[in-house]
Amino acid sequence: MALRPASSSELLIDGKLVTGNSGTFDVVNPATEEVLGQAADATADDMDAAIAAARRAFDATDWSRDHAFRARCLRQLRDALLAHGDEFRELTVAEVGCPAFLTSGPQFEGPVTDLGYFADLAENHEWTKDLGLAKPMGLKNTREVRYEGVGVVGAITPWNFPHQINFAKIGPALAAGCTVVLKPAPDTPWCAALVGKVIAEETDFPPGVINIVTSSDHSLGAQLSTDPRVDLVSFTGSTATGRKVMASAAETLKKVFLELGGKSAFIVLDDADLASACSMAAFNVVTHAGQGCAITTRLLVPREKLEEATALTRDAMSGFAAGDPTDPGTICGPLISAAQRQRVESYIELARSEGGTIEVGGGRPADKSAGFFVEPTLISGLDNSARVAQEEIFGPVLVILAHDGDDDAIRIANDSPYGLSGAVWGTDPDRINKVVNGVRTGTMGINGGIWYAADVPFGGYKQSGIGREMGVAGFEEYLESKAVATPA
Repeated sequence: MALRPASSSELLIDGKLVTGNSGTFDVVNPATEEVLGQAADATADDMDAAIAAARRAFDATDWSRDHAFRARCLRQLRDALLAHGDEFRELTVAEVGCPAFLTSGPQFEGPVTDLGYFADLAENHEWTKDLGLAKPMGLKNTREVRYEGVGVVGAITPWNFPHQINFAKIGPALAAGCTVVLKPAPDTPWCAALVGKVIAEETDFPPGVINIVTSSDHSLGAQLSTDPRVDLVSFTGSTATGRKVMASAAETLKKVFLELGGKSAFIVLDDADLASACSMAAFNVVTHAGQGCAITTRLLVPREKLEEATALTRDAMSGFAAGDPTDPGTICGPLISAAQRQRVESYIELARSEGGTIEVGGGRPADKSAGFFVEPTLISGLDNSARVAQEEIFGPVLVILAHDGDDDAIRIANDSPYGLSGAVWGTDPDRINKVVNGVRTGTMGINGGIWYAADVPFGGYKQSGIGREMGVAGFEEYLESKAVATPA
C-alpha cells in the first residue's frame, strides 16, 4: 500500500474510504509553508453519516461484547502502523513540523506501540465483578457488577501531538467496546486520515466501529457534542473551547472527558543543582517549539539566585536555535501555522508592554525566510500576575519568576487557573514531597522524572480539565457499570 496520498486523503465512514461532499483543503508544511497535498473536507452530512455508522456498529453488532476480537483488531492496527513506520515518521514531521527525534517517542512510535497496552486491557479487564451474597431488606441475593462500553464516542483532537492524542482516545475507547467518530484538527488531517487508510485496508475492524472525519471547519466537531446519538465526547484543546464542549454536551447529559490548557510551574528549591535545573527548564520549553499543554512554562527560582538562574537559563536557551525539523539534531522546530506564530509574537510584545525584559529571542530567526518559526524566548522582570505568566502561550516562551521559599513557590504555582503538570528540583526528599503534595496539578516530575507512559493517568485539576487519559483510569472513562441482582 502506498501510504502517502498522491493528491488527497479520504474520510473513513462506515468502513469505506470516501472523498466527502465538499471538496478538499490544503495540507501545509509549517517548516516551509509549502502545500503538501489535500485532505477531504467533510460537511455536516458526512459527520451525520459517521455518527449513524458508529451508532449502528455499537447497537447492532457484537463489537462491544467480543473482548478478544477487539484486542486482536487493536494489535493488527499497531503492527500495520509500525510496518509503515518510516512513511509515518516522514509524513508526521512534514505535516506537524515536529522535530524528527520525537517520532521515536510521543509523535509516533510511543502511542502506536501503546495500542498493545489497551489490547491487553480489553482481554484482561474484570468485565464482571462478583459482589457476593447479601440480604437487602431481608432477602438473599447474589450481586454482581458488569462493565460495558459507554457507547458512541466523539473524539475531538488538536494538532500538536496528533498521534499521541488520537490514539490516547481511540485506543481505550475501542478496547472498552465503544465505537468512535474521530474529528482531528484541520492543521493535521493526514496524521489521522492515513491511519484510517490503514484501518480500512489492513485490519479487520468492522464497518462503523471507527470513523475518521477530516474538515477545514473547526466547528464541525460541535456536532459530536450536540448529537443525542453520541454518548461521550472526549476533547483535547483549549480551555475556552472545552467550556463550549461541556455546555453543548449538557443538553443531552452526555459524558465528557476534557484535557485542556496548562501553565505549569518548574519549581527550583534553594538546595537544587541550579545549572542542571535551568538547563532542563530551557530544554522543556523549546522542545517542539513549546507546543505542548503539559510543558512547564513558568520557571520559579529562589529570589537570591534569580540573577544567576536567569543567566544560566538564557545561556541554555541560546543553544537551542529554531531549526529544520528533519534535522536529527533539531529540538525546536516551527510553530504549526502563521496564526499560531502571530499569537506567540503578540504575547512577546505584551510582555514588553507589561515591563518585562526579553533576555534572549523575542523574534523570528534571521536565517529563516520561510516557515512559522519563533526564536526560543526567555522573559524576566515580571511577577506571576502578568498575563504571560497566567495565560497559555503555546510557543517556545519561558517566564522566569522569583519565589521566597518553598511555601511561596507552592503558592505561586497554585496561583493559576490551570493545574495540568509541574516539576520540582531539589535534594531534600521531605521538602520535595511537601512541594509535590502542595501543588494542585495532575502530574509532577521530580529532578527530571518522566511520568509519560501508557499506564500513567494524565489529566488536570481546575480549568485544565475533567477526567483522566491513559492508564486504567483512562480506560475506565469509556465504561459504564451495571449492577445486577439475582434472588439466591
